[in-house]
Amino acid sequence: MKNRRWTYADAGVNVKEIKSSQRDIAELLKQTFSNREGKVGTVLEEIGHYAGLIDIGKGSSLALHTDGVGTKVLIAQMMNKFDTVGIDCIAMNVNDIICVGAEPIAFLDYIALKRLDESLVREITKGLVTGAKEASVAIVGGETAIMPDVIEGEGDKAFDLVGMVLGVVDKRQIITGRNIREDDVLIGVESSGIHSNGLSLARKMLLSKYKIQDNVMGLDESLGEELLKPTKIYVKLVLEVLRKVRVSGLAHITGGGFSKLMRLVKGRDLGFRIDDMPEAPPIFELIQKEGRISKREMYRTFNMGIGFCVVAPSSESEIIENIFGEHNVKTYVIGQVVKGSGVYIDKVRVD
Repeated sequence: MKNRRWTYADAGVNVKEIKSSQRDIAELLKQTFSNREGKVGTVLEEIGHYAGLIDIGKGSSLALHTDGVGTKVLIAQMMNKFDTVGIDCIAMNVNDIICVGAEPIAFLDYIALKRLDESLVREITKGLVTGAKEASVAIVGGETAIMPDVIEGEGDKAFDLVGMVLGVVDKRQIITGRNIREDDVLIGVESSGIHSNGLSLARKMLLSKYKIQDNVMGLDESLGEELLKPTKIYVKLVLEVLRKVRVSGLAHITGGGFSKLMRLVKGRDLGFRIDDMPEAPPIFELIQKEGRISKREMYRTFNMGIGFCVVAPSSESEIIENIFGEHNVKTYVIGQVVKGSGVYIDKVRVD
């Protein structure tokens, strides 16, 4: 392992294969769209964006999305700390749904457990409630399943956590990226750390050398505490931006890293040139060093300190940065929209 250059695929997550599988699944699911044609619930957008959109009449539409916490649940189990992963579950859903301009309003959770553990469920729920308050959504129900033959993990507190969010958006205010134009600027919003993706690779790189409780040089907290930092929830600030500013596109930077930007310009001769990224937080530098991971792979896997992106005309950038700045959230103009396909970071293609 010492001289090996690791990739996300080596850790068991092949993004290219996953995208291919998702395209095949989307084609099958598309067959169901005709079930609602001409009725309330007509589908408005192809599968593959940040949320599904359906028409409910009178100029309104619903947005839906589902996501989980991924292997971050294993870090929670190793740390025996369960009151923050619920925040991640809320964040991974609501941060996606706002990318189509929708306001998240309601949430459902699904907790699958190896064994019934009321205190564990209570701690997970505390995080869900904290995240829901931050995102201003109501958790209106959910499901708890006990599946000892299915759920594996660290000890008896093994679990998985998934959620689904419902949002609303005026059909005229839907944001898909169709209004993105050449020379629009790309504004990056700071992350709170690794968030809730890339943990399969991070765990293999770091836990082969360090213990979860270790204080590693360069980190302000123990390794486990750093990896467990909850995902930043961007809902309130992004909705404020949408009320005040003309925005062309929105992107939550999660699994697949900055390649996610290409879904905003799908099928168009447009791409992104990123040449002014801020210095990556120490946790990413540590992962890259221990795995001898290429720059391309890092930006295809992790958020690298930028958890969300706003695409807008350059004339709007100062207002957008001021809105985030008023709430002590750092932003950076990291690049711009250019002719030609692809996402390039310092001339390295990462999509």
